[in-house]
Amino acid sequence: MAVNAGSKVTSRPRILSGMRPTGKLHLGNLVGALQNWVRLQDEGKYESFHFVADWHMLTTDYADTSDLQTHIYEMVTDWLAVGLDPLKVTLFVQSRLPEHAELHLLLSMVTPLGWLERVPTYKEQLENIKDRDIHTYGFLGYPLLQAADILIYKAAYVPVGEDQVPHVELTREVARRFNQFYGQVFPEPQALLTPSPRLRGTDGRKMSKSYNNAIYLSDPPEVVSKKVAGMVTDPARKRRYDPGNPDVCPVFDHHKIFSPQSVIDRVNRECRTAEIGCVECKGLMASHLNAVLAPIQSRRKLYEDNPQAVWDVLDEGTSRARRVAQATMAEVRKAVKLV
Repeated sequence: MAVNAGSKVTSRPRILSGMRPTGKLHLGNLVGALQNWVRLQDEGKYESFHFVADWHMLTTDYADTSDLQTHIYEMVTDWLAVGLDPLKVTLFVQSRLPEHAELHLLLSMVTPLGWLERVPTYKEQLENIKDRDIHTYGFLGYPLLQAADILIYKAAYVPVGEDQVPHVELTREVARRFNQFYGQVFPEPQALLTPSPRLRGTDGRKMSKSYNNAIYLSDPPEVVSKKVAGMVTDPARKRRYDPGNPDVCPVFDHHKIFSPQSVIDRVNRECRTAEIGCVECKGLMASHLNAVLAPIQSRRKLYEDNPQAVWDVLDEGTSRARRVAQATMAEVRKAVKLV
């Protein structure tokens, strides 16, 4: 199942996006990024590059890398299972391309320290992550490494949610500053805002592995049904015949994404009048969710039966990405007079 897509030259604008490898992916990853990646791939308007951000993983999880390769395999298997096609997109591993690190170093020479310290997610994570020491040079510099990831492929667009727009703005500033010193090397990428439906975990909080409230793309039907059965609902609805409010119910969030419109309309109506109870509502949602997951899990099984195919996809994609990265770095070195 190795891919031989070659290095076809394309005039399409390029997009670049990545994920930190944390293992198997959940529904939040599906609706927050993967469905959009597949849509962009199938539209064919862009040349898509998607990468395993394993160096970014080290910025917060440097103390234990024992499961890193397993997490890479599981994550990319889910990418392929949801429909990313390595014949249409380039899938690669960041750490296999030292050009990223070289560009990061050169960008660090011209980037003011204050630009990094003002990044909103930097300050937020310093306040919120208390179980490990992230007062490190690597963590401070991770937005600049992101800038290098984007600029080395001269990406025109970066698909992001609103919370990531400041990172794209920083990349634009860094590109502009570099170009002021060394000539017009980098285009300034634009944020490609992607709709991200509201999807909460089983306990009502944001779906996250760290909260242990996630439904995974690879969960078998019986596990999905069990997790859905335990989901929190409208806290004001304490008895079966109390009217409910679907607008505050995490189960209804899932209905709006995974159920057909007729079911969404029915639940929205009958929950408010107590014609349908939470048990029946959850059963309906679980059945439709399992129907959505079934083809994903069937494709996943093909790669689980042949795990080398996943690494072959990454080998081929990384080779394609390397050709682009090396060409950019040759231009950068020339501009900086390092050759």
